[in-house]
Amino acid sequence: MAFGRSSRTGAMHAVSPVEPLTLKILVAGGFGVGKTTMVGAVSEIRPLRTEEDLSQPGIGVDDTGGVESKSTTTVAMDFGRITLREDLVLYLFGTPGQDRFWFLWDELAQGALGAVVLADTRRLADCFAAVDYFERREIPFTIAVNCFDGAERHPVVSVREALDLDPGVPVLLCDARDRESVKDVLVGVVEHAMSLARARRRSLPAGT
Repeated sequence: MAFGRSSRTGAMHAVSPVEPLTLKILVAGGFGVGKTTMVGAVSEIRPLRTEEDLSQPGIGVDDTGGVESKSTTTVAMDFGRITLREDLVLYLFGTPGQDRFWFLWDELAQGALGAVVLADTRRLADCFAAVDYFERREIPFTIAVNCFDGAERHPVVSVREALDLDPGVPVLLCDARDRESVKDVLVGVVEHAMSLARARRRSLPAGT
């Protein structure tokens, strides 16, 4: 229990702590794009990871093109938490990237305010399925281009055109290893989702 001082009597009185608003954000994208790294970089708690070693049965099923050095994969989800403000907490759920684990997406997406679609411009087609998933379900999302070391940098307008995005979808450049860079992306997702929610409310008939 927190306490504050009365300005008139000097007596101590109980102050109810502010219950923070908690929001659920998904971190999605293709295999090996940096989702686990992004959640881990920004989480204020030890992130929950469900990584397993790539196994023999996955050969020919999991596409490791461009990420041949990757030795583990997320088989369920990543989970982390970050407090953006005293009254705003985000719960982050990283989705598995391989097609064979997509049956988990519908459950993870329940109650999500919005999503980050992490993209690698060297394998941009890998995030097409995630973009399509959120568009079909009308879940607000932001594209975050993970700027890998040594990868060619492309203008945001080129990425937008390549992904055939609606004009209102934000496209941001980021470093999934850097906490402040990831925080900027998450703030962008929340602002975008809130803006769409306000626009939808304004469009409803009066009294609805």
